[in-house]
Amino acid sequence: MSERESIILTRDVNVVMIPDGNHGTLSKGKEVTIHQSLGDNYTVVTEHGHMVRISGTDADALGKESHSLQTLVSETDASAVEKNCWEVMKTVYDPEIPVNIVDLGLVYQCKVEPAEEGNSVYIEMTLTAPGCGMGPVIQGDVEKSVRALPGVSSVNVEVVLDPPWSRDMMSEVAQVQLGLY
Repeated sequence: MSERESIILTRDVNVVMIPDGNHGTLSKGKEVTIHQSLGDNYTVVTEHGHMVRISGTDADALGKESHSLQTLVSETDASAVEKNCWEVMKTVYDPEIPVNIVDLGLVYQCKVEPAEEGNSVYIEMTLTAPGCGMGPVIQGDVEKSVRALPGVSSVNVEVVLDPPWSRDMMSEVAQVQLGLY
């Protein structure tokens, strides 16, 4: 996370509105303030007070560089792929909470099974609130990140609401980060 920084957009940029998950565009020359820069996305606040998410692939519009995701293990057997899945999921953040989805306790399981051409990955996760508009966006971030890993041939990310998420599911690290511990 970085300090809040005001920036003038250098080009038009696609955004996702927070918390409803709708898509929109901000025009070149608009001022935004970076609220959160974690994972491969930027959460910014517009000059009208709207919170939106800008993808890391559009970091140049903010005068920033895209964050690169690094794989810690180069092997492609099922156990190595599972390790990489957990690591890459730690780069996915709820745009309103400065803690990754793994430490938030949103990922319930990650199963990797060898398939004909690579590995099949099944991830079961939840959301902090059942009607979260950003749910499909976060789900898509997980799928995209895992699909990009070496040795992955298919990915299925399922969002479940049972058991419901609670603050008790957060890691100690997350609780400390949020001042709850």
